[in-house]
Amino acid sequence: MAASVRLLFRRISRLSHRNINSTADSFSRRPGCCFGPFSSRCISDAAEDRNTHFGFETVPEAEKAKRVYKVFENVAEKYDIMNDAMSLGIHRLWKDMLLHVMHPQPGARLLDVAGGTGDISFRFLDYVYHQQERQKRRALGSSQTLSWQDISEKYPAEDAPHESSSVVCDINKEMLKVGKQRADSMGITSGLSWVVGDAEELPFDDDQFDIYTIAFGIRNVTHIDQALQEAFRVLKPGGRFMCLEFSKVTNPVLARLYDAYSFQVIPVLGEVIAGDWKSYQYLVESIRNFPDQEEFKGMIEDAGFCSVQYFNFTGGVVALHSGFKL
Repeated sequence: MAASVRLLFRRISRLSHRNINSTADSFSRRPGCCFGPFSSRCISDAAEDRNTHFGFETVPEAEKAKRVYKVFENVAEKYDIMNDAMSLGIHRLWKDMLLHVMHPQPGARLLDVAGGTGDISFRFLDYVYHQQERQKRRALGSSQTLSWQDISEKYPAEDAPHESSSVVCDINKEMLKVGKQRADSMGITSGLSWVVGDAEELPFDDDQFDIYTIAFGIRNVTHIDQALQEAFRVLKPGGRFMCLEFSKVTNPVLARLYDAYSFQVIPVLGEVIAGDWKSYQYLVESIRNFPDQEEFKGMIEDAGFCSVQYFNFTGGVVALHSGFKL
């Protein structure tokens, strides 16, 4: 309840801030427009005038969210199959590298935003489980010189695992539905929860999570800066932000090959496998509109994160950005 109330106040505050900015912009662009009895109507008009990109198309901001939702609603059932087909399975290595760099320890609490089908969360829980097992083996090894009585008194206390958990948060119910089905088929019954939520207005209190991940999702957000601010807000002090996203290819030859593959092959695969050319055409176009590695690094720093760095995978096809809330 408290989280819902705080979410409502944040939403009101942001809307007020946007309207003030919109009014100021309209003064500078159209002198005299918002003076007099029609000022409130001008504020509304200014809000409607704000545009953003949807792929290579320019659309009103309010329309982008609806279109993105429709894209992922359409592709949800074939999403994982298409990931394998489009990347030739390499997306699995990228996600494994994310966990390797993250190196989560038992007891960590993860928020996996835009995590729909659960790939990152499943890897997180598996990684933490194996970390716990290694710690148990080390503890048992160090106890070899103890008596049985010492072991019986010592080991149960060390055997009690720290409770690690992951929250998968996604705005799209169809993606979450597929993720839940995958979890059931894998027998994952604990440490995992599913929440419908918007990356720009997360339904969580401040300082709740040790790690925030968003994999191949932030480029679909209308206001990236706002999503970054929300990531900062929900992380605990010392918490880590990690974003895996398509980026700018650094090698010119690879870049030309990558562009040809993206625009000529991926939409065709989308049509053949998922029966949806347009959604995958959008996904390809959205990658080209996303900031490059250095620009995105600056945006993360502007949101308040420290020690921001990035790692290029596959020649910059994908980049992993990391930063800390200190």
